[in-house]
Amino acid sequence: MPLEQINNRSTPRCALAVAAHPDDLEFSCAGTLALWARQGTKVIYLICTSGEAGFDQPNLSREERIAIREAEQRAAAEVLGVNQVVFLREPDGLLQPNLELRRKIVREIRRFQPEAVVCWDPAVLWISDSMVNHPDHRAAAQATVDAVFPSAGLLYLHEDFLAEGLKPWKPDRLVIVRFDGGDTFMDIEETIELKIAAMKKHKSQIKEWDPEPFIRKVAERQGRAGGMKYAEAFKIIQLHKPLV
Repeated sequence: MPLEQINNRSTPRCALAVAAHPDDLEFSCAGTLALWARQGTKVIYLICTSGEAGFDQPNLSREERIAIREAEQRAAAEVLGVNQVVFLREPDGLLQPNLELRRKIVREIRRFQPEAVVCWDPAVLWISDSMVNHPDHRAAAQATVDAVFPSAGLLYLHEDFLAEGLKPWKPDRLVIVRFDGGDTFMDIEETIELKIAAMKKHKSQIKEWDPEPFIRKVAERQGRAGGMKYAEAFKIIQLHKPLV
């Protein structure tokens, strides 16, 4: 498929970025979200869990772990210019792409009415030769895809939402994060420093590790594929496009 670059004409008014854990969006597509925010997009984070299983320190309560990771995520989002962070607080490590999770995501789609919904690829099992894609990542992505189409836009599905003023909503496009491949690339040269700074806010996770070399290496690889210095790669599904 031809390579494309997202340009100002396709900058969404509102983008809902859905992920399983705090730091997932910083690792993957924060450069794009920061650039959209600079261009006037209302960017909303929807985080399915609070990442409370991602600790190896003893004697921390679940409430303490949730507070730490949610605070880190909010701090990272502030660096990027994200407007709002919503946590569903599903159990970390046990996320399932079931009807209950899909319904919760539908609620947020109808509430914020985004043109673009961003998520990871539910079909990806291996991120690299040394990294298995976390089952929570796949569950969050599958539930998001199913919420976007068809659930969020159906009048006679989740009719009780109408009583809350949440009418059916059909996003214009689904933006799927790709770590390799992809047919659409976002030039993030002007926001890669923000992506790095945001990732560093997740202190409980990175500890002594410096994420900058990793982030630059991935962005350079994706940039080469897209003809840019630094890029993030995506698969764009244009929804509701007339059949030809």
